[in-house]
Amino acid sequence: MAGSLPPAADRPLAQAPPNAGSAWLDRGIQHITQGQLEPAIAAFQQAIALDPSLTPAHYNLGLAYRQTGQLQPAINAFYQATLTDPTFALASSNLGAALLEGGNLEQAAYFLQKAIGLEPNLAIAHYNLGLVQQQQGQWPGAIRSLQQAIRLSPKAPEPFYQLGLSYQQQGQTLEALRAFQQAIALNPAYAEAFYGVGSIYYQQGNLPEALSAFLRSTQLDPTYAHAYAGGGLVFMAQGRYGDAVTLFQYAQDLYQQQGHSTWETWARQQGQQARSLAQQG
Repeated sequence: MAGSLPPAADRPLAQAPPNAGSAWLDRGIQHITQGQLEPAIAAFQQAIALDPSLTPAHYNLGLAYRQTGQLQPAINAFYQATLTDPTFALASSNLGAALLEGGNLEQAAYFLQKAIGLEPNLAIAHYNLGLVQQQQGQWPGAIRSLQQAIRLSPKAPEPFYQLGLSYQQQGQTLEALRAFQQAIALNPAYAEAFYGVGSIYYQQGNLPEALSAFLRSTQLDPTYAHAYAGGGLVFMAQGRYGDAVTLFQYAQDLYQQQGHSTWETWARQQGQQARSLAQQG
């Protein structure tokens, strides 16, 4: 994440006082700082073998696994860190984030709430709890969690963007627009936030502003299929059917490349409709 909400793997590495496994722990941390993840994992495992109660070894092992994309081993390592030190808020927070990534929403919420109970000012835990609540359809709770993340980390654009999405689901379009605009103010290259702005202007019937936002989104991320589709809808509403055909074709091709078959079918149907209207004109 940008701003002051770094991903788990970028959080400070935990240290430990000297003990039987501390030399291997230090060696693993040195490997991490040099970008040598596999040797780091081996070193942390050796540290744990020598001292199973060495919380920093479990925690840093979890971070290393996350960086190598090994989600379940990361979950196991973070969980062990919470067992060896139940008061270690970052371990619970990272465990919750990993469980969220794995789709285990109930357990993710439990450990994120635990992390917040241990460290109420841990912005990343509030943010990830908001994401969990979004997926659970608990929109008022998501809004509260994201507002807390913003209060604690006001320069990070992602909580504003996610807050905008949550407001949209609640039908609070003015609040959603403001949240998306704040995300853009913090990150002017935030393609998804421009799409959010465009979707609200389209809903309000402000077609020129909607088109401007959608096209800006495609400029920032040429692979963002939804933005092309949004532009196509604006062109349809403006009667510019030839332009709509072009954008729906872009969207269809991207949806196909990205494996989104339902959206691909939708874009194809929209393109066919636009092409038919263009021929009638």
